[in-house]
Amino acid sequence: MIQKMLHTAIYVLDQDVAKDFYVDKLGFELKVDHTFPDSGFRWLAVAPKGQIDMQIALMKVGGGADFIAMKAGSQTTADSNDHEAMIALIKKGMVSSGSFHTSDCRKTYAELKARGVEFLSEPKDQFYGVEAVFKDPFGNGFSLVQPKNL
Repeated sequence: MIQKMLHTAIYVLDQDVAKDFYVDKLGFELKVDHTFPDSGFRWLAVAPKGQIDMQIALMKVGGGADFIAMKAGSQTTADSNDHEAMIALIKKGMVSSGSFHTSDCRKTYAELKARGVEFLSEPKDQFYGVEAVFKDPFGNGFSLVQPKNL
């Protein structure tokens, strides 16, 4: 029986830029930064400080599918047209990568904005709590949510 999810991926265009953004600007902890010598594939994983049960893989576009295919022994990998299509969708902001929980949306918004995080909307009262929306340097969008009843 599956018990829980351990990793999820956010597709990025440059893993060094991603590491800087997620660790230095958002304040996440670096969990893993390992390059496989046989393939050159880089496993870069972060998580919000204190979160121990799940990590976010900052996956270079094209890297994840090719790595999984290689591990499975498959010769089928994505081609450059697939990579370019994914890159275009990310840059257009068409990939929403999820929501992050905070106990004080307005305070976290001010802190992150001061660190240079680009917000698409200021904190607003919603039926589920207070929400602000930001994006990473590549165009991936995220909600920053302070749920009601905290």
